[in-house]
Amino acid sequence: QVQLVESGGGSVQAGGSLRLSCVGSGYTFRLYSMGWFRQAPGKEREAVATISSMSSNTYYADSAKGRFTISRDNAKNTLSLQMNSLKPDDTAMYYCAAQSLAPLYSLTPNFKYWGQGTQVTVSS
Repeated sequence: QVQLVESGGGSVQAGGSLRLSCVGSGYTFRLYSMGWFRQAPGKEREAVATISSMSSNTYYADSAKGRFTISRDNAKNTLSLQMNSLKPDDTAMYYCAAQSLAPLYSLTPNFKYWGQGTQVTVSS
């Protein structure tokens, strides 16, 4: 079955950086679009960034533009999110997702497969 396993979360001070990774298995990784989403306590899940299957298109939430970079390595079945200039507002559980069921530019959490998440905590 499809499995998505995130890693790389942790605690960092404001202004710091983290790099999240997500390894996919149980399917042909290169065929599916993917995305990163996050959910803070008491808030709805929101998009961070999405990427097409061959990396030709990427889309970012306004909160991520200029600070975060989504990328994928289809040879290694890995999706990444480089996060720089982190802010306390970035504190959330971060999830990777595969196979968008809606246009990627819509940045909606309408994906078929989800990982379990990795926690990111940014202190001021």
